[in-house]
Amino acid sequence: MRHNCVGRKLSRDSSHRKALMRNMVTALLEHERIETTLAKAKELRIEADRMITLAKKGDLHARRQALAYIQDKQMVHKLFAEIKDRFMERNGGYTKITKLRYRRGDAAPVSVIELLGRPEAIKTKKKKSKAGEALDKVKGMMPGQGKKEEASE
Repeated sequence: MRHNCVGRKLSRDSSHRKALMRNMVTALLEHERIETTLAKAKELRIEADRMITLAKKGDLHARRQALAYIQDKQMVHKLFAEIKDRFMERNGGYTKITKLRYRRGDAAPVSVIELLGRPEAIKTKKKKSKAGEALDKVKGMMPGQGKKEEASE
């Protein structure tokens, strides 16, 4: 029976597991979205939610507790200055886990864990495909000119 056995061991000893979680929390706060295995993501969710809850308290003791775990002053500052404002009205559930695929080498389920309410990435213009460029050449236009040329004729 598994009474009082909380958490996943992740095939690591305790110091390796602690270092892994600290690094993953730091990476999640920095990038706000990381890709990892499902088991690691589920463990990371617990620690990340704990750090965001500390940030919502906002006092000096909470900041020192976060610094003891994260050990990157810039990430702790970002957590206490920017990230906590997004979650002031929310009572838990600060992360979202989305399953992606199975990893090819060992068939481990891979997922994305991300902070909720993160600003969406700016979409860039897609480049024209080679088929589109060939069609422009057939019409007698230079690639990328498009309909401006047609309207002036």
